[in-house]
Amino acid sequence: MGVSTDIAKLSFNKDGTAQGVAKQRMIETLAKPAKRVINDPYAEKFTLGSGFLKFLGHNTLVWMTKKLVPGFHEHLVSRTRFIDDLIEESASNGIEQYVILGAGYDTRAHRLKLSASIKIFEVDQQEVQLRKRSKLPEKLSASENIIYVDIDFNDQSLKDRLIESGYDQSKSTVFTLEGVSQYVTKKAICSTIKELSDLSKKTNAIFYISYVSDLINENPKACFGKGYLNPEKKVSLIKKGSAKVGEPWISFYNDEEIEKILSENGFMIMANKTLSDLNPLYFSPVDRTLPEDQIFNLEHSVVAKNSNQ
Repeated sequence: MGVSTDIAKLSFNKDGTAQGVAKQRMIETLAKPAKRVINDPYAEKFTLGSGFLKFLGHNTLVWMTKKLVPGFHEHLVSRTRFIDDLIEESASNGIEQYVILGAGYDTRAHRLKLSASIKIFEVDQQEVQLRKRSKLPEKLSASENIIYVDIDFNDQSLKDRLIESGYDQSKSTVFTLEGVSQYVTKKAICSTIKELSDLSKKTNAIFYISYVSDLINENPKACFGKGYLNPEKKVSLIKKGSAKVGEPWISFYNDEEIEKILSENGFMIMANKTLSDLNPLYFSPVDRTLPEDQIFNLEHSVVAKNSNQ
């Protein structure tokens, strides 16, 4: 057996958080072109009440989010943009394959300008893939370079399913595991990374993973910017919101722990960023620089490369 069955408890069976992330992408897309950080014209197809949200508009929706949890919208948007940039940079450097683990309602295969020569593998449970494809325009979901890899994590190996679906172990690959690690056990994450390491032994590979700092429990204040009000209360709101849709946060990491897991599997960290790092990169250029009392230092975006490079 491949990845732990804990992975199956992810948003593969439920899509509450996947819808939530799509909603934030849609909200950002409603901003004026000169002001937005990302553009996802397909996000609305996965967002309940999209018509009403369009009526409210970007500014009102962002304002409402800040009233609840300052920085929440921006941390999701910046994570999306960070991965967008990583994929586009990797493509320009000749990457040959892109594997999206737990693809859910990810739309990078359609909204980024990637060469048709890059094979894109979207890995998820079949029911989620069917739901996603039913909401996308047929010409998009049927793109020739996109391969939908359905998997039952209860009794199938991630490595085996990818190879059976045409994954070439001799071709350079970028893997992304976005917004996943907090929902599953550490054992499951370690098993996944080991399989990715095995898949990429013969070639160059880039791996992206996001994780939530373990300071969320030990010292919530340290996860936020200076002057952030009621951090303990905000952490509680985030956790309760996730648990309410059946996807509670159960796993948290520190920098040393993530580095050790990756190193043991032949990956070396090249970047480790939080919203405080991405704020001047993405929001300042569009005159939306966030003040420190709204900046999240809660979630980390890590890019690692294997030792073949």
